[in-house]
Amino acid sequence: RWDIMRDMSVPCAVMAKLQGFEFWRKTLKEARYVVAPMVDQSELAWRLLSRRHGAQLCYTPMLHAQVFVRDANYRRENLYSEVCEEDRPLITQFCANDPEVFLQAALLAQDYCDAIDLNLGCPQMIAKRGHYGVFLQDEWDLLEKMVSLANEKLKVPITCKIRVFKEVEKTVRYAQMLEKAGCQLLTVHGRTKDQKGAMTGIASWEHIKAVRQAVNIPVFANGNIQHLSDVERCIQETGVQGVMSAEGNLHNPALFEGRSPAVWEMAEEYLEVVKRYPPCTLSYVRAHLFKLWHHTLQIHQDLREELAKVKTLEGLADVSKQLRLRCQEEIAKEKDSEDKESRLPFPHWICQPYVRPVPKETVTNGNIHASVLKKTVCQKRALEDCDGSADTLSKNKQKKRSRNPKKNFCPEQKPKYIKCEQCGNPKGNKCVFSLCRGCCKKKAYKEVADCPSHGLRFKTKAEKRKAEEKEQAERSTTEVETSDRIPQPLQDSRRELEEPLPLL
Repeated sequence: RWDIMRDMSVPCAVMAKLQGFEFWRKTLKEARYVVAPMVDQSELAWRLLSRRHGAQLCYTPMLHAQVFVRDANYRRENLYSEVCEEDRPLITQFCANDPEVFLQAALLAQDYCDAIDLNLGCPQMIAKRGHYGVFLQDEWDLLEKMVSLANEKLKVPITCKIRVFKEVEKTVRYAQMLEKAGCQLLTVHGRTKDQKGAMTGIASWEHIKAVRQAVNIPVFANGNIQHLSDVERCIQETGVQGVMSAEGNLHNPALFEGRSPAVWEMAEEYLEVVKRYPPCTLSYVRAHLFKLWHHTLQIHQDLREELAKVKTLEGLADVSKQLRLRCQEEIAKEKDSEDKESRLPFPHWICQPYVRPVPKETVTNGNIHASVLKKTVCQKRALEDCDGSADTLSKNKQKKRSRNPKKNFCPEQKPKYIKCEQCGNPKGNKCVFSLCRGCCKKKAYKEVADCPSHGLRFKTKAEKRKAEEKEQAERSTTEVETSDRIPQPLQDSRRELEEPLPLL
């Protein structure tokens, strides 16, 4: 398949492809309202729901380039099976740290989308361990090679999504480098690498504006988008061509319509789209319902637990229905005391963003003061007592304890696992090679050995197969010798007896 796709890429050098603003105007149809690439959250069903309610451009979830190249099932499940005429324009995003691997993945994906995006903005720990996302932002030579190679070989444009540096000037130089390498559209998330989780803070539109003024390609802004009014204000203040939303879109898919509908309206419509465009991983659906019903689930904790436990799409729909009925009962009884206590701008059954608590001290240009940052990072929650009483356990561990009362949370009492000599995972207790199952399987296959602990029988199966072949060979030899010992007249007589009698 790779050879075929490589051959298809040969004419790309001579075929003119749309670039920069021409690409934005003709292919993306001047898209202003954009749904961000979200891991396990911007799947086909959610993209279609968002498009119904104002989104003009969507990104796929972030895909791992190396896995996309080597695993046909991964390609089929995450892109090939999601081809839909309604789902255009569409940009496929990859995370990668190798120019050749990124190019191979892009070549395999380019016929199913309108552009390929390189993720340079993911700040999560998994991106740090895998060495991709925002953790590549200091390796300009590598990024220049990745973008220029893709721009040269692909028949669709290459785009990038970045985070900013603390210094505006460095951010501008970073954007200009990517533009020079061949990036045709740039999305700028106005937060730094360290602004994530509890330290998310406010995105800096000042950085985004500076980038927009310094480059000659379309720019999308990302950050601080919770309502349609934020979109319009961002475009006016920064001069960008479009605005991307992630969390705002997850809590209110109708954000780009300027509406705040009832949660159950969006939840039921999403479930209807999921049924119409299967398959959709159950964990994706569950996560979306948790986001949509976030504020209501803070009140109805019992249904929160039930939503986490159900194992079928019908079960998730049933929990959503129960939440709707409870909200409608509250509306009928005019119970709004909970809303006043939670200080939400709308009743909890209305789609609205989740606002993280702001840091105690001020935030300037999206950067928290160093003293506050250091204080926050250094603070740790006290360790739980070894008895693991409910009062000392975190909420997450209390949920685990409710599901498994015998679960032990004391580090001192947990068994110490011996690590595998090759990969560091826990080894099998009775493994003949003292390895984990994965490493043991490779070694046992290579050496044609058995490992009863891991249920591997390569040696036994080889010996059995060899014995069967030997027995079959001996049987064939015996038959030949027997036929040789029978006199010719007897053989002729036997042959006559074995022939069928003629029909009268």
